Amino acid sequence: MRLDAIIENGRIRTGDAERPMVSRVGIFAGRVVGVDEEIDGATADRVLDLGGAPAVPGFHDAHLHFSLHGQKLLRLDLSHTAQPDLDAVYAAIATAVAATARGAWVLGRGHDQNKLGRHPQLADLDRIAPDNPVYLEHTSGHMGVANSAAFRAMGLDPSALPHHVDGGHISRDADGHPDGLLQERAQELVTGGFLPVALDTHREGSRLASADLLGYGITTVTEPGIGAPGQIGQSPIELRAYQEGIEAGDIRLRINAMPYIRVMHDLGAIGGGARGWGLDLGARTGLGDDRLRISGTKVLSDGSLIGRTAAMCCDFSDDPGNRGFLVWEEPQLREMIRDAHRNGWQIATHAIGDRALDALMDAVDAAQREFPRHDPRHRIEHCGVSRPDQIDRVVSLGLIPSPQGRFVSETGDGLLAAVGPERADMVYRMRTWLDRGVELPGSTDAPIVHPDPIASIHDMVNRRTAAGVPLAPAEAVSPAQALRAYTYGSAYAAREEHVKGTIRRGMLADLAVLSDDLLEVDPTRISSIQVGATIVGGELVHDRGAVVS
Repeated sequence: MRLDAIIENGRIRTGDAERPMVSRVGIFAGRVVGVDEEIDGATADRVLDLGGAPAVPGFHDAHLHFSLHGQKLLRLDLSHTAQPDLDAVYAAIATAVAATARGAWVLGRGHDQNKLGRHPQLADLDRIAPDNPVYLEHTSGHMGVANSAAFRAMGLDPSALPHHVDGGHISRDADGHPDGLLQERAQELVTGGFLPVALDTHREGSRLASADLLGYGITTVTEPGIGAPGQIGQSPIELRAYQEGIEAGDIRLRINAMPYIRVMHDLGAIGGGARGWGLDLGARTGLGDDRLRISGTKVLSDGSLIGRTAAMCCDFSDDPGNRGFLVWEEPQLREMIRDAHRNGWQIATHAIGDRALDALMDAVDAAQREFPRHDPRHRIEHCGVSRPDQIDRVVSLGLIPSPQGRFVSETGDGLLAAVGPERADMVYRMRTWLDRGVELPGSTDAPIVHPDPIASIHDMVNRRTAAGVPLAPAEAVSPAQALRAYTYGSAYAAREEHVKGTIRRGMLADLAVLSDDLLEVDPTRISSIQVGATIVGGELVHDRGAVVS
């Protein structure tokens, strides 16, 4: 038997309960054809010797903004790691302005007012960049700060902005003047100046994103929202950009793409008195192949905890009188979810606040009662705050929460400030869902936070903020549970557990080779583990040069 490749001399955790650990894997046409004695006597065109290194199924990030991550790599980095205080943020912007032609946009991303003390201010940006439009996207992606030139570039007088935007908010200073901060859909007042990004720019960002993520052992991403630049997505033709990138070899990982709900539309009569709704030609969840596939549709119901725009049932602890808001009014949300559900879509709804969770569950419940479907696997993206009285309903509706482990350390101190000590135990539950039999996926929401899945697994297990404060410690999971979440759990959430998430016959041959065993190291040292190599479909697509020979 001649195979395409054999991986040998490894300590490979398969995720398969019947064969949890193997040392050899045989691969043909990108899939596993056997392990250990099942491939005795086989030869191969390529032999990958792991030198005794541990390996696991390739990491699958169930909620990662691939296109936005790529564009972030092309923009000014304003994250706390790169710019630790507001003076550093302003200095970085000044440097970028000096290197940019007059009138051209200066784009930055990643600032966090929880760490800087406040958002950058319009007046300060006007001083730094009087002739260049500037837009600084917040780390959450749910808001950003613009200068006066940015408003003028869109034909707006910055001193006469509207007082109301549907699904959004324009922040004002103590005197009632706009201070540059645009929340949720108010961002669209200026983002049309630089979105959609050009196809070549999108392609370059995708190339950078692919190479970066493969370096962390990520072999699949589920991208929650494409095609609606200005709210979610960078271009209306992102599927084309991905197709071209894959064909050119620039994108070497797998992408499950979720079109954003705003790109859906009425398809008219489809026979039998029914009406279609969704993408043209009736395309829906499941269309595609093992490299690029249409997954669910993304719906945005509310905002951000750290940005204080999530729809809450009570005031933010540090902002009395503010309970956030819904991006869509509840009747609109119910109608969108009903139409998507009726037409066969898996629906992934961003719901961070507990009020948003109530609205989502009401909509899903109504849709399922009117149009019963078996196992639709609708998802709750983030599920940031869930009250005890909501838990049973999440489970009974068959919803899959998709929380982010990395939020615990990178944004945890801001989360605690937002909800206060009396509600801290409700934040980003994980163990609760596992104890109730829910298959938990693993994700980061990159580039909102860092995409490293091992760092995220560390946070899922240890549950400590950057300041070392425990965040809902009862929600910590074991290393084995966290690893399953990032492999099988994410595949299950994408309806792909039959081809991804485990290493056994018939599965896609995707693996991450590690510097140490995730399940054997001291749990407090998990984040020190590095990825030595990444294998997609039996092809070595990333190699630090010290593991695979």
